[in-house]
Amino acid sequence: MNSLQSFLAAKPAAGAGARLAPSSRRARVSACLAAPPPPTPTAAAAGAARRELSAASLAVIEDEARYLVGTYKRSRVVLDAGRGCKLYDVDGREYLDMAAGIAVTGIGHGDPDLTATISQQSGTLIHASNVQYTRPQVRAFPFILLCPPCVRRIVPAGRLTLFVLVSQVALAKRLVESSFADRVFFANTGTEANEAAIKFSRKFQRVAHPDTDAPPAEFLAFSNCFHGRTMGSVALTSKEQYREPFAPVMPGVTFVDYGDLQEAKKVIQSGRLAAVFVEPVQGYLWAHEAYGVAPDIMTLAKPLANGLPIGAVLVKEKVAAAINYGDHGTTFGGGPFVCQAALTVLDKIQKPGFLAEVSKKGENFKQLLRTKLSGNPHLKEVRGVGLIVGIELDVPAGPLVDACLDAGVIVLTAGKGNVVRLVPPLIISEKELEQAADVIRDCLPALDAATS
Repeated sequence: MNSLQSFLAAKPAAGAGARLAPSSRRARVSACLAAPPPPTPTAAAAGAARRELSAASLAVIEDEARYLVGTYKRSRVVLDAGRGCKLYDVDGREYLDMAAGIAVTGIGHGDPDLTATISQQSGTLIHASNVQYTRPQVRAFPFILLCPPCVRRIVPAGRLTLFVLVSQVALAKRLVESSFADRVFFANTGTEANEAAIKFSRKFQRVAHPDTDAPPAEFLAFSNCFHGRTMGSVALTSKEQYREPFAPVMPGVTFVDYGDLQEAKKVIQSGRLAAVFVEPVQGYLWAHEAYGVAPDIMTLAKPLANGLPIGAVLVKEKVAAAINYGDHGTTFGGGPFVCQAALTVLDKIQKPGFLAEVSKKGENFKQLLRTKLSGNPHLKEVRGVGLIVGIELDVPAGPLVDACLDAGVIVLTAGKGNVVRLVPPLIISEKELEQAADVIRDCLPALDAATS
């Protein structure tokens, strides 16, 4: 498969990620450092009793309400520490982390190697401007772009459409050596990386079409997507509740139902597009590898530095040629502190067998959930790739999420609020995954209580 049609139509290959390491050298991922308690059939009831908040927790919650802008609807838990796949609140309660800070802490909490790296680098150099070089960053070069044969096949002659994918994880020379890309631009967040991709794609089209005053400048995105909250990236986000309060946002974005190949082809062949933005689910090191499609630009953030703020944009060489000094920049992006941390994260994720083990655990976990949750009338589907798993329900998932928190397991919602999102640290053990499945099963009655 090497076309946009095949990418949108296909499902990722089974066992995505397994080919990244020889099967004969599969390394067993060690269990998280904090041993999980055995699952109990009374987890939901026990959790409800132990979730009374202390005065210390209530004081933090009250101060947050008084001093912070109310942009987040927070869970009623005040976290204080983490170790492995476990989190601890200020009252000493333990929680199994099945959210990883919304898919950020990929190698878990308190990793000793990352802690040592952060400690060493913080005492050496935390920040320098991008006017100078720094060693942790210097294996990368800022700038980006171009377009692959897969898109040319469905674009009129002479009209180049850039194909952008959103993915995760890696750094400069390491990023280039392990990907399709030739160069990298560092930012601080995923939404900043997407803003850079928007600008780079438009600048590339302007350079590629020097004889017109109106080069391709529009964008195609797909249903149920989320690309960020800044004015450019929110314009590419299909969910209206993110766009409408801040209208008018950047014009020129067309949304097509994900998987509607004919409509996508029609929009692309219009010749008006600077880029196509699509966010596949990750299974290999890079999400696009599961589909046999190479992007022109790929944006990363989330677990790249395991919780420290970093984003990156990977591009091909021809795009870099379209970007000049001063076209784009960042004050904090690519600082030595976060780059050194990201290199440590990469060291762990690129170990032989690591991603194959993640894929194996993900398949086992999905099957475990299907078995343990089968028969519940609210269950519609268990789906996902690797350790990104969703449990789709026919009712809002909020009551189940709250019950799981009371029972000591942190999960999130997704979709239209009817999906339980499970994105644990990649180092999670099979035993901890079974604990999570047991708690979710035992908390399912909360859905009936909420609808009765």
